[in-house]
Amino acid sequence: MKITRIDTIRSADFPNLIWVRVHAGGKWVGLGETYYLPAAVEAVVHDFAAPLLLGESALDRERHWQTLFSHANFFGYAGAEMRAISAIDLALWDLFGHVTGQPVMNLLGGQTRDTIRIYNTCVNTPAYADQDGFLNSPGELALSLLSQGITAMKVWPWDRFAPQRVVDAATGPAGWSAMGPPGHDITPEQLSQGLWTIQEIRKAAGSRMQIAIEGHSRWDLNCALRIARALEPYDVLWMEDIIQPESADDLARLVRETRVPQCVSERLFTSHAYRRVLDAGAAHVIMPDLIWTGGLSQALKIAALAETHHLPIAPHDCTGPVNVFACLQLCAAVPNAMIMETVRGFCEGFYREIIAEPVPVQEGRAILKFGNGLGATLRPEFLQRATTTVRTTEAGRK
Repeated sequence: MKITRIDTIRSADFPNLIWVRVHAGGKWVGLGETYYLPAAVEAVVHDFAAPLLLGESALDRERHWQTLFSHANFFGYAGAEMRAISAIDLALWDLFGHVTGQPVMNLLGGQTRDTIRIYNTCVNTPAYADQDGFLNSPGELALSLLSQGITAMKVWPWDRFAPQRVVDAATGPAGWSAMGPPGHDITPEQLSQGLWTIQEIRKAAGSRMQIAIEGHSRWDLNCALRIARALEPYDVLWMEDIIQPESADDLARLVRETRVPQCVSERLFTSHAYRRVLDAGAAHVIMPDLIWTGGLSQALKIAALAETHHLPIAPHDCTGPVNVFACLQLCAAVPNAMIMETVRGFCEGFYREIIAEPVPVQEGRAILKFGNGLGATLRPEFLQRATTTVRTTEAGRK
């Protein structure tokens, strides 16, 4: 069962996503995925990972993870290297599932639950203007979600007040972005404007809707504490990445100095980073991103670490469809999965253009029943698009 070929697949229609296929044994194929800077990831897969994997056993997932990580870590592992390792790891788990005729959850230890609750991250999509909704009509948005059985939502009402990128007259105004440096000053008026979103959701939906606050690391510690203390009366589900997550000690201050649960963080890579957070008592909820932090092999270890601290995981997704299926397989297998992130406009929209299987969500819950492997396969018509390109590295070929 030797690895004979590795493909990367990119599409101009989805410029932040990249898929990896690992071929072995003449007939077996595993599919992985990652998100962000796909050209860099593609180079890592073919120039760095493929020479280390081709000709090796496709079933030795842990050995391959350690080999790739140790070689990448020689020069610094985070970034494109870790995303490539994550996608390859998912592909190897998927391939193993197909070889054994099992869904990946069975290979991770078996099923601990049949369904899991989902929440909606409120981004704008062609079908749903959910970001506009939480800024302009949050009560109506909450009721719309409840009508679909969705009982938790994630919003970011303070990002717009953080420092924004300056654009010159030639390129026009940038508007506001979730991405950018942290702010060091938030006025009482801005604090109140952001809080209005939460108040309106509570007025419309009461306790039927749980509210998660996304911070996108846009604030320093003092501003984060002010936002957290303003949120305390509203019983929010969590505050996520309100400061940059590199310092476990600073994250621990948020835990100690406010009553708002802290969620940390899709930005952390590998179990080593989560160990520092957990040992510092710096989180209430652990949020791994499988396609960034090292794939299922690392996510399983991160979940186990969190369980030893009596804490749940809530996997991250605002990226691609294969990741959702991998996360749901993990949620099915580990006992401390709390809730799964989804975007309703993605699940009903572009995910269906890419993969053949719909995301199995019904009435606000994901149904944890899958075919072999991860349960996601690329649509043949997606692969045949003129905008889709495939790069291949095969054993015996440079």
